[in-house]
Amino acid sequence: MKRIAVAAVLVLSMLGAMACSQGDKKAPADTSKATAKKEGAPLVTFVEIGSVRCIPCKKMQPIMKEIEQEYADKVKVVFYDVWTDEGKPYGQKYNIRVIPTQVFLDKDGKEYFRHEGYFPKEELVKVLKMKGV
Repeated sequence: MKRIAVAAVLVLSMLGAMACSQGDKKAPADTSKATAKKEGAPLVTFVEIGSVRCIPCKKMQPIMKEIEQEYADKVKVVFYDVWTDEGKPYGQKYNIRVIPTQVFLDKDGKEYFRHEGYFPKEELVKVLKMKGV
């Protein structure tokens, strides 16, 4: 239990340090990965913000894979590892407080739902169904 608490403190402090070190810099424009505005685009973009080294994030990996396979024509799944240099800007772009965080974007790229922490597949599917998936 102590390990989990220590890990949580480390995650929060890293995210806080990341936000402080970013200052007023804007995250790079992400024109292709987490938006769905063109014809034939998915109904929902499911953005998972976490890390491959975070235990609850690791538990989300198989769920993301299943969603990607089962709803390939309707849902686009995007993953950003905020503990990497490439993924750090997305922590700020999506105003992430904890990882994992799931952000759901409609077909126009507008956020319609957000969840923090592990998200069971059954509950996640309910969020997808909100937009006709």
